Formats: sequence, C-alpha cells, structure tokens
Amino acid sequence: MSDPHDAPVREAVRAYAEIQPGLREPTRRYVDLVTVLLDEAGINYLSVEGRTKSVASFAAKAMRKVEITDQIGVRVITYVHSDVAAVVGVFDDSLQILDDRDLGEETASQGRFGYASRHLLVEVTDPPPPSYDDLVGHRASIQVRTVLQHAWAEFEHDIRYKGTVPEEHASDLDRRFTLAAGLLELADQEFAAIRERLQTTASADTPAADPSDPRISGQELAAFLAGQYTDAGWSHTDHYGWIAGLLLELGITSLDELADLLASVDPDAIIQRMGYRYPAGAVRRLDDALLAIFGRQYVELTGNAHRAALLQTRLEKLTNGG
Repeated sequence: MSDPHDAPVREAVRAYAEIQPGLREPTRRYVDLVTVLLDEAGINYLSVEGRTKSVASFAAKAMRKVEITDQIGVRVITYVHSDVAAVVGVFDDSLQILDDRDLGEETASQGRFGYASRHLLVEVTDPPPPSYDDLVGHRASIQVRTVLQHAWAEFEHDIRYKGTVPEEHASDLDRRFTLAAGLLELADQEFAAIRERLQTTASADTPAADPSDPRISGQELAAFLAGQYTDAGWSHTDHYGWIAGLLLELGITSLDELADLLASVDPDAIIQRMGYRYPAGAVRRLDDALLAIFGRQYVELTGNAHRAALLQTRLEKLTNGG
C-alpha cells in the first residue's frame, strides 16, 4: 500500500523540476548582487559562490517534509569570525532578512562544539537595489561562515554522506569531529588575534616596486594603506590591484603623490558623512577619499563604469553631509 504522502511529494518534485532550470539565472544574479554589496561596503571576504538546488536534493528534502527555502543558495566565506557579523550587517542594510539563524551559537548554547554557520533567508527590498528588479519574487538562502568553519563542514558532510564508517566506530568518529570543531574554534580566535595585532602595529613600510609597471603595486598599496588607515579593516586582496588601476587613471603613480593627495582631505569628516555601520576596509576608505577629492571626475573614470550609479549616490552623501 502506498504512503498517502507520496503523491504530494511526487507532485512537488515534478513542479520543482519544471522551474529549476529557470532558477539558474536568478542564482547567478544573487551571487552578483551579494558580491556588489560586499565590495561596495569594503568588507573583506574570501569568496562568494552560488548554486541552484538540484532536483535530487529537493526530492530528498521533500521526503523529510522539510520546508524548502534554499532553492537559490549563496555562500560567503570570510577569513575571521568578526567578518561574519560585518557581512550580515551589510545584508541587513540592503536586503530584507526574513530569517536569521546562527547555528554556531545554537550549538554553543547546548554546551557542544560542531557545525557553525550563519544562515539567512533573504529577498530584495521594495524598491530593489538598482539594476536588480529581476530578483523581485525570488528568495535566497545565504550561508556566511569562516574558512575554517567551511573546511570542517565540508569534510564532515563528505564523510557522513559517503557513510563509509562502520557502526562500531561511529561514536569515536563523533568524538573526533567534536574535538576538531573545538580546535578550529580556537584557531578562528587566534587568526582574529593575529589580524588585530597586525592592524594595530602596521607601518607604512612598503616593498620595492616593479620599475617596469607604472602602477602602484597592490602589495605596496596594501602596506601603505595599513599605515594610512590604522583603524580600517583589511580589504579583499584583489581590490588593492583594482584601485591601483583607478589611481593610474588619475595619473597617480607613486605613494608620495598619493600621500600628498590624501593630506588634503579630513578622513574623520568623511567617516562622519558616510556613517559606516561596520569597519570599512582600507580600499573603501581610499575609494571614498578619492571620491571626495575628485568628485564627478572620479565617478566617470573608465574603471568605474560598472558602478557609476553607486558612486553617484555616495558622492551625494559626501556632498550633502549624509
């Protein structure tokens, strides 16, 4: 005799199979939106990835009678735990957060070590962010975790999914995963302490530049900005080289020129006008300083064509005092 729930499950899976191909583009667009939001905020992160839930995965969840809200999934990997909160703060500013679960906190409240990740269910606001009208009506599940939390979760999932551990070793496996989770939590704390120490003791000493490249190198710019903005967070590694290209467009090819230029603006006034809700990265701080100095000229640089509207909004904030 067939299970009376089989028919609804089959119908749900069939319906999802029909719409699943059409969710791939909204998934890509959500990844793009999340990346833009984090880059605009100057938040440091390792990666942003997305996936559309497969029909097989949907069917497995449907059999467990679980509400399936992660048809569109995005994962943000940060370096340290404090960046997780900063990322969530960015989403709280720009998206509608429908659900927010800190699974690491839930595990800790039970006196255990284990899976740790921040899980959000979001949708775009009304009105949606510029150029993202196509995401209206689509919700996304966003996971935010550190690189160490991600490593633990992926390894644990891989082992348990394959089910290769004999039953008599299951309890020892659980104990070892718990031990590893505790050690990784300590490692996360130590990485945060290392970063904090480096930021508070940063100097403006820079490595030698490549004489064949007119741009300020990303590495020397990172070292310079660490000394220039000692209270700023680190930025995404690729962004130092990117903004060095904008400096080249402005004709700035040396750190001495950049230092003289930055001396002409009041960084505290810029902070006050921008009203950062989270520790803005060094590249974002430089970005806003250049915007304050050059105004429309900066907005209209070729390298800023993809974000001219966002920069114009920020320029108005700088000009009008927020």
